[in-house]
Amino acid sequence: MTKVLRLHYAPDNASLIVRLALEELGLPYECQLVDRRKAAQKSAAYLQLNPNGTIPVLETPDGALFETAAILLWLADQNAALAPQPGSAQRGVFLTWLFWCSNTLHADLRQYFYPEKIIGPDETHQDQLRRVLQSRLHQHLGMIDTALGSTPGLTDEADPTLLDLYLPCLLRWTKLYANRGPAPWFDLTSYPALHALCHRAEGRASTKAAQTAEGLGSTPFTAPTFATPPEGSAT
Repeated sequence: MTKVLRLHYAPDNASLIVRLALEELGLPYECQLVDRRKAAQKSAAYLQLNPNGTIPVLETPDGALFETAAILLWLADQNAALAPQPGSAQRGVFLTWLFWCSNTLHADLRQYFYPEKIIGPDETHQDQLRRVLQSRLHQHLGMIDTALGSTPGLTDEADPTLLDLYLPCLLRWTKLYANRGPAPWFDLTSYPALHALCHRAEGRASTKAAQTAEGLGSTPFTAPTFATPPEGSAT
């Protein structure tokens, strides 16, 4: 265990979402680079912290935490911020969409990015999986765009929630990694609530800190470019 918060991160990976939360909360924390070029996430030392060998890990006084949504919810509950509090009428719906982001949208994006890990090395099979996932992602994005416009408490311009941090990152990666190829299919402006959310996110101090730390460029969510980090690699 550690007396300080220590974020094990790689630039422009899921750890970015946790960094944004730490910055929004104004918490002191240390960063430990996980060098993906050396497969450091599969090292014996890292696997002691996260047996899945995935990024991120947040070391805390309560022990090492992994799984992005779990880390985010722990931070929110520890600091009574970024989420409706236990007992609030909005808590249940908020948790539903937080875990939907993690278990549905984020999970499908990861399969889209790394189809070989799901269906093997055959490129024809990978293309077929991506076509299925593209259809699912269209449905997901329409669903969450509608929810943001009709469900109070999910996001807040003045007092951001975890979804204000999580969703812009997922949309960034959708644009950068799922929208490549001869027939780009994702247009953020087709989703007005998501587009507005990303635009707001680019004005926050937490985003500015992440831009500097991870080389995210001037418009990391509305018009993202590939990261040019001062250390480590995003892939």
